[in-house]
Amino acid sequence: MANEKEKKFLLKDHLFNRARVEALAGDIQTVYSDFPRKDFVRETLAGFKSRELKERIRWMAELLRKHLPADYRKATRILLKPLPPPLDPTRSDDDFGDFIYAPLADFVALYGCNAKDLEFSLEALRQITQRFSAEDAIRYFLNAFPDETMAKIHIWKTDPHYHVRRLCSEGLRPRLPWAQKISIPATLALPVLEALYADETRYVTRSVANHMNDVAKADPELALKTLERWKKGSKQKSAEMNFLLSHSLRGLVKQGHPEALRFLGYNPAPPVQVSDFKAPGRVKMGDSLDFSFNIRAQEPTALIVDYLIHFVNKTGKLNSGKVFKLKKVSLKKGEKIEIRKRHMLQPKMTTRTLYAGAHYLELQINGQSLGKKKFELV
Repeated sequence: MANEKEKKFLLKDHLFNRARVEALAGDIQTVYSDFPRKDFVRETLAGFKSRELKERIRWMAELLRKHLPADYRKATRILLKPLPPPLDPTRSDDDFGDFIYAPLADFVALYGCNAKDLEFSLEALRQITQRFSAEDAIRYFLNAFPDETMAKIHIWKTDPHYHVRRLCSEGLRPRLPWAQKISIPATLALPVLEALYADETRYVTRSVANHMNDVAKADPELALKTLERWKKGSKQKSAEMNFLLSHSLRGLVKQGHPEALRFLGYNPAPPVQVSDFKAPGRVKMGDSLDFSFNIRAQEPTALIVDYLIHFVNKTGKLNSGKVFKLKKVSLKKGEKIEIRKRHMLQPKMTTRTLYAGAHYLELQINGQSLGKKKFELV
């Protein structure tokens, strides 16, 4: 019964399933009557069984190539014609689009990344990204035709549709998850980000912040100098600027980077005392790790309170610790707060598999370790 329940909630099956494949095939057949809808659906679903999410995207792109006209441009026009209207341009966030259109961008990247079709393919990606992000596909073109693609991105950075503007930042990220690496220097993206950090839409500014978080991992000084310039420029609203700064530097904050903490207004040596740190010494898989502790401020101070869990791998080796966010709080001198947290420890999670053995729970305040306890996961 448990295995059946887990299967129902697999992300790859939620995003790519019979209903979605049939809908896409039906849309294509409305504009291309020779499209073998039933064969496409049957072959697609048969191939899904042995493929993970990204592999399914590639598989569908390959089958589209098989069942559409051999002429690349003709095939691409067929794919573009039945697209739904662009995602709502009046929204500012939480409008990611539909994954079922990801194979279309993959199709363009696989079969249209050449000098002859360059302009045509880039325009196709501009259309597709307004239905689902073409952030991975654009990287094929950045690697193969960096100058031409960057020139297009500099035009797109002022596009009326915020999904196109977001693509300009997201596609250039140095460490974009689930995507191939790009060979262009990270500094080439900064002029693009200069135009986007003051964007009115959170979907774009979150991408800029994620991009700057990538930059900060490789070059903290460059990231801090860039963010300081943006802050002084006053082009972005105060609340959104604060979000962008905090989100951009979250990786450095987790590392306890002193300059990043100071930049955000946090003391890297917080004047606090931690007491009554309580946590169980033994936790069963599937149960929760319940812990609590008190913080007392010796001086007025702003705090970023996190905790780390040092997990063991299948060989029994401890990792360096996964950081989890708790809260941000400002305390007056002498003020005391109690913090309680329940962390579920499921055997199989989306991001990791748990193994029995000695684990450690660590408290971190403004990047500083202020308490550590061992617990056995059984």
